[in-house]
Order: sequence, then C-alpha cells, then structure tokens
Amino acid sequence: MRVAIGTLPLHASVIGLILVWVLPTAGLLVSSVRPAHLVSSTGWWTAFTTAPGFTLQNYEQVLTANNMGTSFLNSLMVTIPAVIIPIAVASFAAFAFAWMEFPLRNTIFLALVALLVVPLQMTLVPVLQLHTNLGLNGTFPGIWLAHTGYGLPFAIYLLRNFFGSLPRELLESAAIDGAGPATTFFRLILPLSVPALAALTIFQFLWVWNDLLVALIFLGGRPGVAPVTVTVSNLVNSLGQNWQLLTAAAFISTALPLIVFFALQRYFVRGLTAGAVKG
Repeated sequence: MRVAIGTLPLHASVIGLILVWVLPTAGLLVSSVRPAHLVSSTGWWTAFTTAPGFTLQNYEQVLTANNMGTSFLNSLMVTIPAVIIPIAVASFAAFAFAWMEFPLRNTIFLALVALLVVPLQMTLVPVLQLHTNLGLNGTFPGIWLAHTGYGLPFAIYLLRNFFGSLPRELLESAAIDGAGPATTFFRLILPLSVPALAALTIFQFLWVWNDLLVALIFLGGRPGVAPVTVTVSNLVNSLGQNWQLLTAAAFISTALPLIVFFALQRYFVRGLTAGAVKG
C-alpha cells in the first residue's frame, strides 16, 4: 500500500504528459471531420455534446483539389529511399568502425561524430551548388543523396555503439568456424541488431517525412515533386481562413509516421540503450 502511494505522483505525471500529447492530436482529428461552419464557430470538444455532423468532405477536397494525394506519394518516393540508403551505408561503416582494424579508425570516427554539431543550414548553399552542377537539383535522386549525407553521422554513431556492444566471443567463434567478414555481418551482426536498426528507422523516417527545409531547397514547390510538408506549408499561405482543410491535411501527413512509430516502438528503447555503456 505504501509503495502504491509512493508511486502515485509518478503515475499522475505520466498520465498528465500523455494527455498533453494526445489531446491536441484528438482535437486535430475531430476538427478534420467537421464541417467548416462548425469548425469556425465552435470548439472541437462540442462535437461530443451536440449533434456532431461529421463529414469526410475536408479530406476529399484536400486530396483532390489541393494535390495532397500526389504530395503523399511524393513523400513516399522521397522517404523510403532516404531511409534505406543511409541505414544500409551506415551499417557497413559501423561494422568497420566497431570490429575492423584500419589506419586512423578512431580519428575518422571522431570526425564523423563531430559532424553532428555542424548546423544543417551551413551546408545548404555549397550542397545546392553541387547538385545544380550535377543536374540533380529538383530531382528525387538529389534529395535522396542530401538526406543520406545529413543522416549518416548519427546513423553511424548509433549503429557503431550497438555493434560494439555485441560479445566479442561471438564473433571470434564465428571466425573460428570459418566465417568471413561478409558472412559475419549478414548472418550474425544484422540479425542481432534488429532493435538498433528499428530505432534508427524510426528516427530517419520521422526526420525525412517531417522535413520541410531540405525538401524546399532541393525539390522546390513544384506540384509534381513537392512532398506533403511543402504542400501543407503552401496551404497555410493560400487557404487563409479555411483552416478546417489544414486540419485534414495535417492529419494526413501525421498518420503514416504514427503507424511506423507504433509498429516499431517495442524495439525503440532497446535500440537506443543497448549500446549506451559498452562501445
């Protein structure tokens, strides 16, 4: 009984934080399925005390008239390769930094870690000039390479710490059995590193999907290639008072990241903490 009373403030704080995060999302969802005259005249909470009059007209209008459907597909075209490419490259690099011996290994790794403190905005002009010279500006491969470069330092840092926390005896046993570096990496390291890879996938997916600055710089606002974030920002400038459409557009843009997070959340904490001590 005494233990239960002692943990009551902790539980109350957790419940309070949950409500702080959930209530705005709930309000966004309710407002997105209400008619314009109700959204502009009453709060979203009144939908549960009066005749709600829910409708999907806001979603229909946003997806058809405001190019959100095309932008959603564009975001998938940007995000999926921009998640797979840096994680694949970082996995190879992290394995080398964790378990292979080569000159200046620690120095190169420290230089990569130091890149984490470089503001992204400092690199936009030179990288954009390079993309323009190579003809990659305004193309999907161009933004894939940009997100790969911006995501690699953290990805290598996270995976290297996790790979380094794996038991050395396990790799030595594999080497005694005749396993080469490639076999060890694909059949031993990667299967054991699913938590870290899942955590990194969540981070990279959320960063790329919610990115506005890099997409605006390297893709621009053209409807044919503009992702969801750019389209939503244009809606803010063009719709004015029709912000009930903005709620529908915002919920469309947040739905997929929520699905990805909840699908991989059981790996999230394990992936972040497994390499925190040894590495």
